[in-house]
Amino acid sequence: MKEGFREVAGLIESYEREMVETMGEMIGIRSISPASGGEGESARADFLEKKLKEWGFGTKRYDYPDETGTVRSNVISTMGKAGNTVWIISHIDTVSEGDRSFWRTDPFKLTVDGKRMYGRGASDDGQGVISSMFAMRALKESGAALKYNMGIALVANEELGSKYGMRNLMQEKIFGKDDIYVVPDWGNGVGDKIQIAEKGVLWLKITILGKEVHASTPDKGVNAYRSSIKLLNKIDELLHMKYSASDSIFEPSISTFEMTKHEKNVDSVNIIPGTEVCYLDCRVLPEYDLDSIIADIRGIADKRDFSDVKISIEEFNRTDPRPQTRETADVVRMLKDALLDLRGVNAKAIGIGGGTCAAYLREKGLPVAVWATWQPVAHEPNEYAIIDDMVDDAKVFAYLLI
Repeated sequence: MKEGFREVAGLIESYEREMVETMGEMIGIRSISPASGGEGESARADFLEKKLKEWGFGTKRYDYPDETGTVRSNVISTMGKAGNTVWIISHIDTVSEGDRSFWRTDPFKLTVDGKRMYGRGASDDGQGVISSMFAMRALKESGAALKYNMGIALVANEELGSKYGMRNLMQEKIFGKDDIYVVPDWGNGVGDKIQIAEKGVLWLKITILGKEVHASTPDKGVNAYRSSIKLLNKIDELLHMKYSASDSIFEPSISTFEMTKHEKNVDSVNIIPGTEVCYLDCRVLPEYDLDSIIADIRGIADKRDFSDVKISIEEFNRTDPRPQTRETADVVRMLKDALLDLRGVNAKAIGIGGGTCAAYLREKGLPVAVWATWQPVAHEPNEYAIIDDMVDDAKVFAYLLI
């Protein structure tokens, strides 16, 4: 074990109660995108930035107004005087709670049950936020000799494409070409998988316009709901048949095409809906071109089968596949070494369905790995993180720097 690490690890362990308290305060500050009915991350960024300043860290704030005029906030903090920086990049926005009736506890009030911390965003990505902040605090308070600078980036808007987070931050000349990047926004319960590749992400909004009429006189109208079912089934069949390749580095190994959100239509049972709005979430292997998928979907919509309705297809969110991080990259090697030294774990490099901040780093050719000891409950009701995972991940982050 590296010299000086035991003191750092001991400090991190001593912070456990405060880490849980900080997680609780953070969960209580809703951080949902305006596009999902929230007010953005600004209040949560205020809280986290204040905490860093209390610990004696300098911060820099990057605020970007979105299309609603809401300020989307990012917080950057660094320490050290070395040549290169190890960055831990976590997002501070969350998805909405979904159907509240499925929650056993208040999603915006942290509930601790044994070693589990329940709350929306506890794992995605609260655990990464808290682990990285307290790792940096322990390194500072211990006075440990650092091989690298440490940087933490607490970023906005990851859940809906990172336009006001990593996309904009990549233009700010914050991140160096020789720096090392870890994104704690995916993992498994053992911590033995390191994500080095992501699929392309394509979210499509599909609007079908028919003619609304009384349900007793369907001949006078055009049922947009029926057309949407027919259209989605045809799209589903074509995409799964045509884009069926498999790549064993990814989990799952195939492209996925899922019907997800469906907007509310009519209020009454006896009204035939004239408008339907639905969404597709596509996670596509890098060998496929997202424009080809869109063209195929438009081709189905343009067929005579749908001549009685008007169909529009919009890109709601898009991230084209990026080159994967090399398995021999320093960040992958460093994580593997840390996990072997600290946990006796031989970690494996894999690819996933995509959608993390790592995509924007890979786009610039920067070496990034996505890793955490993570419970697979993101976006689910009763989302939780485990206290020991949060503490132990902070140790791993600190170990990388010494």
